[in-house]
Amino acid sequence: MRFLVLPVLLALVGVLSGCGAAGTGQAPASAMTGQEHTPYRLSDTALTDTDGEPFSLATDADKPLTLVFYGYTQCPDECPLVMSSLTAALTRLDDTDREKIDVVFVTTDPARDTTEVLEKYLERYDDDFIGLTGDLKDIVTLAESMRLYIGEADRLPSGGYDLGVHDTHVSAVTGGEARVVWSMNTSPKQFADDIHHLLEEENAA
Repeated sequence: MRFLVLPVLLALVGVLSGCGAAGTGQAPASAMTGQEHTPYRLSDTALTDTDGEPFSLATDADKPLTLVFYGYTQCPDECPLVMSSLTAALTRLDDTDREKIDVVFVTTDPARDTTEVLEKYLERYDDDFIGLTGDLKDIVTLAESMRLYIGEADRLPSGGYDLGVHDTHVSAVTGGEARVVWSMNTSPKQFADDIHHLLEEENAA
């Protein structure tokens, strides 16, 4: 599985890395590991959560901060790395900050990742994590509104699956908008420090 991101996001990250905070309203590059960017309004597409209920990231993610990752339960490497880092990051937060955060795992393999499969998978990390599944076209629509890329899943002649590629970024969502993105190599400490910074910004707003 390769690491891809839409050209728009790559161009944006390049611009941000060359800019300071003055006149931008954004934190200096050194303040956070994640890249703050122009807010992207999320599609109001509703998927299905692990309770079998409709869930829209645009309207139902009502915590001050929601961390969103797209992956699949049979992913052998990148997905477990990111999910483990997020889980470890949350253990670094105090109870007050932890209660202000949701983590949402959106499957890129809905043909196999049913609500039951997602629930069992997420129990390995944290019982409070939210899993979402649904039609692949709806998942792609949601991801595109966040400037993230999801490849098509195709059956191989051998009978297996080729999931193509999917984005391995983690996105921060507040108020129905994606505002910050982290790479898959972000450490638990870096996640925790950035989360604390973002929550302080929310409190000050």
